[in-house]
Amino acid sequence: MLDKSEMIFGVRAVIEAIQAGKEIDKILVKKDIQSELSKELFAALKGLLIPVQRVPVERINRITRKNHQGVVAFISSVTYQKTEDLVPFLFEQGKNPFFVMLDGVTDVRNFGAIARTCECAAVDAVIIPARGSASVNADAVKTSAGALHTLPVCREQSLRSTLQYLKDSGFRIVAATEKGDYDYTKADYTGPLCIIMGAEDTGVSYENLALCDEWVKIPMLGKIESLNVSVAAGILIYEGVKQRNND
Repeated sequence: MLDKSEMIFGVRAVIEAIQAGKEIDKILVKKDIQSELSKELFAALKGLLIPVQRVPVERINRITRKNHQGVVAFISSVTYQKTEDLVPFLFEQGKNPFFVMLDGVTDVRNFGAIARTCECAAVDAVIIPARGSASVNADAVKTSAGALHTLPVCREQSLRSTLQYLKDSGFRIVAATEKGDYDYTKADYTGPLCIIMGAEDTGVSYENLALCDEWVKIPMLGKIESLNVSVAAGILIYEGVKQRNND
């Protein structure tokens, strides 16, 4: 359960938080909200990468008994960055960039565990979509053992556009998928790299797979058909570490 200090209640308070530039993870809005203030809220949200979910008022009432006016905002535990700002910065520093992209990973504990592995492996950033991703909240930070306080997180409107930008910038994109062409150890992780992991049930989306340079799989030798996504991410990330350190 999120700590109440991470939430903002009420339409005016949420508008003021947006205008103040606070990092907002998501906003829950009562389904039938129609006030003049709510129109001002949606105007303030225009063009921003803040997910808005329309929900029954009962869901908001379960979160708080305060006068929420049908709106509650969840404050992010991190400051988001942009991939297009980070890439040139890393190249200017003379680095060989290493990113991990998460396509549809919605479980907070998996996200936190992946972030922890990324930080331990000196991954330069984790990239997530603005919608359809785990919340970067206190639970995620706790599961990451604090890694999310130091690991850059890029929240992007379109993973497809971001992948295309990375390819144009010289990155090799390696997708982990059960449709993989060969064993994950056969891929090339040595240059500028982005590993993309998908949700355990749906995997990496077809539109994103189409942009990947390599599709790889992890051998399943037992009776269970797949690994937990955070475990699978760790395997690929450390294969990357191994190859890049031996390059």
